[in-house]
Amino acid sequence: MSTFVLVHGAWHGSWCWKRVRRELQDLGHDVHTPTLTGLGERSHLLTRSVNLSTHIDDVANLLRWEELSDVILCGHSYAGMVITGVADRMPDRIRALVYLDAFVPESGENVLQNVHEPQRTQIIAATRSAGDGWKAPHIPAAVFNTNARDREWVDRQCTFHPFACFEECVQLGRGIHSIGSITYLFATDWDDTPFPRAFERAKAKGWRTVSLACGHEVMLDRPEDLARELLAAAGAR
Repeated sequence: MSTFVLVHGAWHGSWCWKRVRRELQDLGHDVHTPTLTGLGERSHLLTRSVNLSTHIDDVANLLRWEELSDVILCGHSYAGMVITGVADRMPDRIRALVYLDAFVPESGENVLQNVHEPQRTQIIAATRSAGDGWKAPHIPAAVFNTNARDREWVDRQCTFHPFACFEECVQLGRGIHSIGSITYLFATDWDDTPFPRAFERAKAKGWRTVSLACGHEVMLDRPEDLARELLAAAGAR
């Protein structure tokens, strides 16, 4: 049995993992899908003070209080920032990292530095006009080329995301460099993706890299294939 911790991206929550969670649990694996502070069913906790450090604490504290070790830690999209921070802080608890169409930050970088124009301008403008200057409205599922069946549901489920998370830079030491197994899963079938840069970084670092023909919401578009890739990253069957 392997232990998986799956961390959702911006605007999402634990709900987006339900199909992959079921796939892995049916095979007898232990699966945790925390919802980050201020999002999903924890959206009532959204405040100006919620930032990237808050979300790193969310996941680090899950590992600590659930007494998890030998973890396969996966982060989707924005959560590439989160799992990088967690892995740097707690490398002894992690067997493998999986970046799922996610940011791969270097120390001192933030989300806004890792998206391109006009995405950066659009996020900032939407936050100012519809989010009181501190909470970012969600990007429609159609932009991510989410499968047509799920788009209305995803748009209904998504919540505001604290903008401070996009501004805060991740600060890294040497801990993350001790993680021996790292995989990057790149979703190829959506326009204007900001993740080719992260994919190229992953290849340059010598990580295992895989391309998946689907939109950004891999866990919804191809849950069975994603479960197989997570098992491969874990070295499990």
